Amino acid sequence: MQSESHIHVIDDEAAFRRSLIFLLESAGWLVIGHESAESFLTAAPALPEQGGCLLLDIRMPCMSGFELQRNLLASGAPWPIIFMTGHGDEEMAAHALSTGACDFLHKPFADQAVLDAVEKAIRQSRGN
Repeated sequence: MQSESHIHVIDDEAAFRRSLIFLLESAGWLVIGHESAESFLTAAPALPEQGGCLLLDIRMPCMSGFELQRNLLASGAPWPIIFMTGHGDEEMAAHALSTGACDFLHKPFADQAVLDAVEKAIRQSRGN
């Protein structure tokens, strides 16, 4: 069941974050929003047995999405990551994917693109 998996949306732009949360919740997912990488780390959620993923903005004040990814990798946290950015390029996408990201989405993206990326990341988190 979708709602058993946890999706964390980490983006400093409140309106975008709320919109993405609404989309994912309307598709049946359990979604938690965070305004920063630091906020996510403070909450320190563990990846649930039912799976989960992070929708993570790359460019944020203080700690970037790439810095959060490095932090999670260093601590052994197995969260699959879907990076999102409005200011990315092919080099940035290649870097994200080469360091273990599941997907890389350019804002604005189609609703179906993010839903497909989340499905893929959840399957990966469950080992399917």
